[in-house]
Amino acid sequence: MPSSRSASVKSTPSTEGVTVARRFTQAGKHPFDAVEWEIRDAIIGNPEKPAFEQRGVEFPKAWSQNATNIVAQKYFRGRMGSDERETSVRQMVGRVSGTIAGWGREGGYFATPEDGDAFEAELTHILLNQVAAFNSPVWFNVGFEESPQCSACFLLSVEDTMESILAWNTKEGLIFRGGSGSGVNLSNIRSSKEELSKGGYASGPVSFMRGADSWAGTIKSGGKTRRAAKMVVLDVDHPDILDFVWCKAREEEKAGALRDAGFDMSIDGAGFASIQYQNANNTVRLSDEFMERVERDEDWQTTSRTTGEPIDTYRAQDVLGQISQAAWQCADPGVQYDTTIQEWHTCPNSGRISTSNPCSEYLHVDDSACNLASLNLMKFRRADGTFDVEDFEHVVDVVILAQEILVSPSSYPTEQIGRNARDFRQLGMGYANLGALLMSNGLPYDSDEGRSMAGAITALMTGRAYRKSAEVAAAMGPYAKYELNREPHNHVMRKHRDASWELSEELVEDRLLAAARRSWDEAVELGEDHGYRNAQSVVIAPTGTISFLMDCDTTGIEPDFSLVKFKELVGGGQMTIVNRTVPQALETLGYPAEAVSQIVAWIDEQGTIVGAPGLHDEHLPVFDVAVGQRDISHMGHVMMMAAAQPFVSGAISKTINMPRSATVEDIQDVYVQGWKLGLKALAIYRDGSKTAQALRTEAQAEKQAALPAEDVVQARIDAAVKEALASAPPRRHRMPRERQSITHKFSIAGHEGYITAGAYEDGTIGEIFLTDVGKEGSTLRGMMNAFATSVSIALQYGVPLETLVRKFSYMRFDPEG
Repeated sequence: MPSSRSASVKSTPSTEGVTVARRFTQAGKHPFDAVEWEIRDAIIGNPEKPAFEQRGVEFPKAWSQNATNIVAQKYFRGRMGSDERETSVRQMVGRVSGTIAGWGREGGYFATPEDGDAFEAELTHILLNQVAAFNSPVWFNVGFEESPQCSACFLLSVEDTMESILAWNTKEGLIFRGGSGSGVNLSNIRSSKEELSKGGYASGPVSFMRGADSWAGTIKSGGKTRRAAKMVVLDVDHPDILDFVWCKAREEEKAGALRDAGFDMSIDGAGFASIQYQNANNTVRLSDEFMERVERDEDWQTTSRTTGEPIDTYRAQDVLGQISQAAWQCADPGVQYDTTIQEWHTCPNSGRISTSNPCSEYLHVDDSACNLASLNLMKFRRADGTFDVEDFEHVVDVVILAQEILVSPSSYPTEQIGRNARDFRQLGMGYANLGALLMSNGLPYDSDEGRSMAGAITALMTGRAYRKSAEVAAAMGPYAKYELNREPHNHVMRKHRDASWELSEELVEDRLLAAARRSWDEAVELGEDHGYRNAQSVVIAPTGTISFLMDCDTTGIEPDFSLVKFKELVGGGQMTIVNRTVPQALETLGYPAEAVSQIVAWIDEQGTIVGAPGLHDEHLPVFDVAVGQRDISHMGHVMMMAAAQPFVSGAISKTINMPRSATVEDIQDVYVQGWKLGLKALAIYRDGSKTAQALRTEAQAEKQAALPAEDVVQARIDAAVKEALASAPPRRHRMPRERQSITHKFSIAGHEGYITAGAYEDGTIGEIFLTDVGKEGSTLRGMMNAFATSVSIALQYGVPLETLVRKFSYMRFDPEG
C-alpha cells in the first residue's frame, strides 16, 4: 500500500495556466495535412429514394462509409442545400476544437499562447483520427450556437408540492427539447396511502408518472427524431414501491393483449399510443439495510413521507422477489445500490445522490449536469498487443481539459442546473471498444485476464483524469464547493488509490499496472495540495452514436454483440462482414494466414464461429458474444462491471443480457451478487421479455438486425407451418394449371415491385409471386423469390393465410416504410 505522500509526485504545476505538450502534432503543420482525404457520397437507405443524402462530402480516407453516413446526417450543421451547410470533417472538427481552444484562451487556461496552440492541434488530431469523441450535444451545438448546450445528462429534483411537480414536468420538457435526457427521484412525493391536509388521499408518485410519461411522448412527437430519455427512481421504503415495481409490467400485459387482438403496435401505431410508462427507465433504490434484511429473511417496512411512521410491513425477500419477477416479465425496474453510491460520493456535504441520468452512469447531486466524452481503446493497442500507456495518458490529459473548458460557456435548461454545473464542474470521461480490445488480444471477456486488463485501464483513466483535474485546480482554483467537501472528496480519492493496489500483478502487464498506480499516487498528492477542479471525472456511458463516429466494433464496456456485422457500401446498400476484430484475435492466438481466412469464411457463411475448421476448442471463449450460440453468462457481465467499478466516479451503463430460459430466481441472484460485488447500478434484459414488438429494447432490435433477413423470414414460415399442422399430417393441394390471379403494385422505402396472387377455384389464395423487386441477381431479389416460394408452399399445405399474416406482421428491418 502507498503512503499518504508519494515520492513519485512531479513538481507542482504552474499557477499561471497549464502547459500542454505536443505528442501527435508539430508546430507549423496542421493536423488536417497529416491525413489522406477523399470525396464521398453520404447516403442512408435506397440510393434511388434515400432517407438521407448529401453528395460530395469530404472525409479522411481511413473513416468507414458507416461513419461517413452517420456523421454527415447527425453532426454536419447548417440547413441542407444552403451555403452554411458543412460538407467536410475539416469544418466539423475545426468548429469544435477551434471553439473549445478559443474558450480556453479566453478563460486563461493556458500558460502561454504556444500552449493554447498545442492544445488546439492535439485535440484536432485526437478527434480527426477517431481517438476520442465528445457526447452528441457538443457536435450538434459547439461553434454553431453562441451559448451551446453541451451536456447530455441532467439530474432533477421534486418536492411534495403541486408547484414542484408541475415544475418537474416543465424542466423535463426543456431538456427533451434539447435532445438530452434527465433523471429524477420521486420519493419525496407522499404515497397514495397518505392523507392530504384538506382530506382525502394523495395521488402518489406513480399517478404523476403517467402524466409525465405522456408529456415526454408528446414532446418527442412534436419534432424530435429521438425518443425522450428519462429515468424515474423510487426508494425501496416508499409506501407505493410495489405499485411502482409493477406499473410497467402491467402495461406490457396490455400491450401483448392488444397485439394479439390485431392492433397496430408499431411505434406510431394507435395501439402503442395507449401503452403508458414507456418513455422512462424505472429504477428502485436499494439500501444495504434492505439487502441485509433480504439475506437474513427479515421483514421490511415502508415509511410515511410526511410523518416517517411505518405504513406497511413486507417480507424483504418478497419485495426483492417482486422486483425480480417484474424485471423477468418486462426488463423493468432496474436497481441502484444506495448505500454504495453514498459511500463513494465526493460531495455528501452538499446533498445526497438521489437519482441518475436515464442510462444510470451519471450520479451526483440533484439539479446538476454532466458532459461526456469517450476514448476509443483500440487506438491504444500496439501491433504486439500491448497497451500504449503514454499515448493514453496524453489523450486523457487533453480530452479532460477540453471537457473542463466546456463547463462555463455552456448553457443549461434551468438557472439552478447551471449554477450547480459551474459550482461542481462534473465531467464524464469514459471509453468504448473494450470488448474489441480484449478479443483482439486473445482474451475472453469473461475471464480473469480480461477483467484485470479492464480494471487497470479504467484505473489509469480515472487516476490520470483526477491528476489533470488537480493540475487545473492549481492554476484555476478548485471547484466552488470543494472546500465544503474537502475531506469526503479526498477520502474517496484515497479509496480509489487503495483499489489500484488490489489489481492483479500476475495478470496485468507491468507498464500498465505501474502507470495506473502512479497516476493515483499523483492524483491524491496533488489533490491534497491544490484540491480538484472537478467533483467527478469518469463515468462509463453506453457510447451510442459516437461509437459509430469512431468506427468502434463494441460500445462502452460491452462485449461484442455479434461476430457478423453490417457494412454500409458507398452509394447505398449493405453487405455483411465478419467483425474485423476476429482476424486480429486469430492472429494473436497464433493461427497462420490460411487458417484465419478459412475461419473467417466459415463465420461469414454460417454466422457463428462454432464448428469452424481448424479452430481449437480452448479458443472458443475468446469469441463469446452478448447474444448468440455462445453467449456470455450473466455473471460474466456482472463481474466485468465489478472489475471496473472501483475506479469509476459515477456508475457503469450496461445491460446484463440473460437468456429466455433465465428464471426469476436467476434475476434475483444477479441483483444480490451485484450488491455484494460493489456495483452502483444494475439493469437486466431477459431475451423475449418484451411482449409488444414495438417496445423492443435496442438489444432486441440489434439481435434481429444481426440475422440475415431471409433467416428471419424462414423462421416465421416454419413457425406458421408448425402451428397450422400440429394436429394433422401434411398434404399438399397443388394449384390448377389454369387459375385466376390479381396483381398489385407496391412501394416500400423506394423499392417498387409487383405482387401477384393466384387463387384456387373457390377464390382462396394458393400462391404468390414477387416481381421487379431489386436488380437481377441481387440478394434482395433472391430473398424475395425465396420468400414467395416458401409462402406459396405453406399455403398449398393448408397453412391459413391469416396465420402467415399474423406471423409476419410488425416485423422491422431495413428497408422499411
